[in-house]
Amino acid sequence: MKKIGFIGTGVMGASIVKHLLKAGYAVNVYNRTKSKADEVVALGAVWQDTPALVTKASDVVFTIVGYPQDVEEVYVGEQGIFSEATPAHILVDMTTSTPTLAKKLYQLGKDQGIAVLDAPVSGGDLGAKNGTLTVMVGGDQTAYEQAAPIIEVFSGKMNLQGPAGSGQHTKMANQIMIAGTMVGMSELMVYADKAGLNVEKVLDTVGGGSAANWSLANYGPRILKQDYSAGFFVKHFIKDLRIALDEADKMGLTLPGTALAAQLYEQLAEAGFENDGTQALIKLWWHSGKPEA
Repeated sequence: MKKIGFIGTGVMGASIVKHLLKAGYAVNVYNRTKSKADEVVALGAVWQDTPALVTKASDVVFTIVGYPQDVEEVYVGEQGIFSEATPAHILVDMTTSTPTLAKKLYQLGKDQGIAVLDAPVSGGDLGAKNGTLTVMVGGDQTAYEQAAPIIEVFSGKMNLQGPAGSGQHTKMANQIMIAGTMVGMSELMVYADKAGLNVEKVLDTVGGGSAANWSLANYGPRILKQDYSAGFFVKHFIKDLRIALDEADKMGLTLPGTALAAQLYEQLAEAGFENDGTQALIKLWWHSGKPEA
């Protein structure tokens, strides 16, 4: 059984590592803030002091960090993955990053005979905890087939979307859709409350019809419980929407709905909620985080 390296043990990463440990894999871990790896280390993961040491001790290395600049540092920094990677390795970046960086890392790997996949995920903290993440992969078929049995441990759906960068482009399409549903869900709840309706009953009813969607089913109940903990951070969603809009601009596309969502989330961050979950968007209307009608 292959030895796994895992870099990034935050909200998503820690749950993924738990699934890998449960499946019997030996897992080496690194996180910029060491304490965030304590839980998985207690469960049997082995701490390594740098991404380079994780790579040296592993066969397949997964990364899921915050921003594109973090990805670049983890891969090409002085103690980065590429300093120890060999043609025997497979490297899989699950961070939502830029297609441009995904292609750059792929080419750096190819020049050294190392397989690199971009494989961002969707499903939030619940998908990670339940092992049902959707994984969107870009890269070569052979590397995908070799990594697939490992990815299956923590995913419910995965597909090779095309060459390097295709996984990131697919994730941008995913985030564009989510941007619309989060705005729609927030406005639905605000409208229902203002009209004097029982918002919980409204969610239950419309969730059984054509308005049903993942955000409504998973984030609506959290809002009613005033649970704004981050399954996915506002600050990271803003990063994703900026990438999507930048990529759209490069392709000559105008995405007004996504641009509006980005503007609203930026307002939310400016109001001090950048470390809340994306469901906190409703605080632009419900300033206290609960129905105000």
